[in-house]
Amino acid sequence: MNWQEIYKQRLTTPEEAVKVIKSGDKILPGHAASESELLVRAMVARYKELENVRVMKGTSLGSSPYCRPEMEGHFILNSLFLTTHTRECQWANRGDFLPLCFHEFPKAFREYIPIDVLLTIVSPPDKYGYCSLGVSVDTSKCLVECAKTVIAEINPNMPRTYGDTFVHISDFDYIVEGNAPLLELQRFTDKDEVTDAIGLNVASLIKDGDTLQMGIGTVPDALLQYLKEKNDLGIHTEMFSDGLIELIECGVINNKRKTLCPGKVVATFAIGTKNFYDYVAENPIFSFQPVDFVNDPSIIAKNDNQVAINQAVEIDLLGQICAESIGTRQYSGIGGQLDFMRGTAAAKNGRPIIVLPSTAKEGTISRISCQMKVGTPISDTRNDVHYVVTEYGIADLFCKTNKERAKALIEIAHPDFRKELKQQFRAAYDIIL
Repeated sequence: MNWQEIYKQRLTTPEEAVKVIKSGDKILPGHAASESELLVRAMVARYKELENVRVMKGTSLGSSPYCRPEMEGHFILNSLFLTTHTRECQWANRGDFLPLCFHEFPKAFREYIPIDVLLTIVSPPDKYGYCSLGVSVDTSKCLVECAKTVIAEINPNMPRTYGDTFVHISDFDYIVEGNAPLLELQRFTDKDEVTDAIGLNVASLIKDGDTLQMGIGTVPDALLQYLKEKNDLGIHTEMFSDGLIELIECGVINNKRKTLCPGKVVATFAIGTKNFYDYVAENPIFSFQPVDFVNDPSIIAKNDNQVAINQAVEIDLLGQICAESIGTRQYSGIGGQLDFMRGTAAAKNGRPIIVLPSTAKEGTISRISCQMKVGTPISDTRNDVHYVVTEYGIADLFCKTNKERAKALIEIAHPDFRKELKQQFRAAYDIIL
């Protein structure tokens, strides 16, 4: 049977496709820009017929209607990474959080947490019947292979991307057609003097020919403006967004000196604006790969001169990092931070960098604390931390004693808190700085 016949036989409506979902199932509604609002809405419309459907969700850009209060008992959020639309559900005890490094997700879905139904968006098929997973390969490639049922929305707005992104029409159990724009993430515009200073400090650690990993947010955007004088930068990163395009267009990023996948921007997913999605479509500089390749620390370590730039919420004076919660309240997730911290540390001339503003709440709280509050999750152990950057400078903690670490971190803390931090450290550890 040719692929066109398979397509016709499996083509149906969203309402008919989601009837396969039953009470107690584990559902994954696509990750980031591959989340199908069309299929999610059809699933949620059946909520009165369903009980205890577990929704496994990472980065959510959509409206996440399964998180609404009236969905309690019908849908249970099992969050892998909290975002705006899923935090309230988690905080209201209508869901639970699953701590797991990003590169381990495919193994988890294959061996520990079998997914009953995957909902996802793919590009239209080519003349051979192959669709592209587009800008969200991450766990999608694995789930197309191992989920019990796969429902695919064929959408011309999903860019056809290169790399390990292709799946055949015959891999889908149900096919629906949609044409809504992909979920977007606008660029961060609220940069200030603090993030600008952090960007400048980080740029001083980056050299010509380095390969970078960085996420999205005000600090990465602030950093980008200071990289325009660099040469021959490469990218091996978990994800990226619009800001990278400018550096590619001006020739700063050309991937020429990469020791792994030279010539390619390697990533596992991407989110941005429509212009961004248009730019990555059929652009051979981009290579999208599954997350158990991109984020595998042993793979990351093959990049000489790898630099990993990740953000933290808080750091204590021993160097322990919290990057995912505010005290005991889960705010996001670890994602691929620890993957890249460890992979980069193992790379030849690798430089793992943690960035954070020195204060929070308009300068009333120091983000550099003597000790974490009881119950605060540690995202990166003190053994994993190398460079820490605030607007006040750079602390290199690698191979430093507890006393040396504390002194270095206090030097880059906000001046208003330095004396207090010294006193707290002495009281806690009986060490005079």
